[in-house]
Amino acid sequence: MTEHPAVEAKEDNEPLISIITITYNAENVVVPTLESLNRQTCRDFEHIVIDGASTDGTLAMIKEKSPHSRVFSEPDRGLYDAMNKGLRKARGKYVLFLNAGDTFHDTDTLHQYAIAIRHFTPKEVKAGANEDVRYFPDIIYGDTVIVDVNRDFLKPRHLSAPKRLTFRSFRNGMLVCHQAFMVRRDLAPEYDLRYRFSADYEWTLRCLKKSNPDNNVNLNTVVIDYLSDGLTDRNHKASLRERFNIMSRYYGLVPTVFRHILFLFRSLLRNK
Repeated sequence: MTEHPAVEAKEDNEPLISIITITYNAENVVVPTLESLNRQTCRDFEHIVIDGASTDGTLAMIKEKSPHSRVFSEPDRGLYDAMNKGLRKARGKYVLFLNAGDTFHDTDTLHQYAIAIRHFTPKEVKAGANEDVRYFPDIIYGDTVIVDVNRDFLKPRHLSAPKRLTFRSFRNGMLVCHQAFMVRRDLAPEYDLRYRFSADYEWTLRCLKKSNPDNNVNLNTVVIDYLSDGLTDRNHKASLRERFNIMSRYYGLVPTVFRHILFLFRSLLRNK
């Protein structure tokens, strides 16, 4: 029988969602992120900022625009070390990373995540569902579009979120953008710091290995506006090399080589 996470329905003080933002000298891009959070109709969340000891006006901007955020500022060993710090600080039932420059697509996006969490009941127990028992999905996810620094739409992300999300889904790449991937905190491991540019991909694989595909919920809508100016964008080749190594580790070398030949062929067709 498939196991599903369940607890007695009760009120507690923990937020439903922990949203974690990583910053370092981000005064030029962080404001849209903060404003996006301020506009959300769902308020059952905490916002954690992990700052790498910024020397510009980032911290002052956060204090002005988002005084209720929990801010921690100190030197770190890079992006994924900062993300690990955020995970350790998180108190929510779920965690989601919304990096500086990225925003929720609509004012009710977080509400859609919350509804998916609160109304989730596994298929096989719906008929005899006990109102005193609350079930929780493992992962909630959606689609992403790419925007520029003016928040103008550039293009949809070339990979689309699958209807059914499984560990095998990511053989074909990171089909769900990291910022659109909300996971139960008790399923979320720390990031592997051996990877400098693609630890987020490897992290999602470990989350997916722990998840039950029947417990993963597709919101079937765009949830994130992704700013096309991130660390991975600036280190694209190194990121691809790391991702190839990660795919080989989890899915096997020969299948990974074969899929990359298909990736190259599809890329050539897209660029014609």
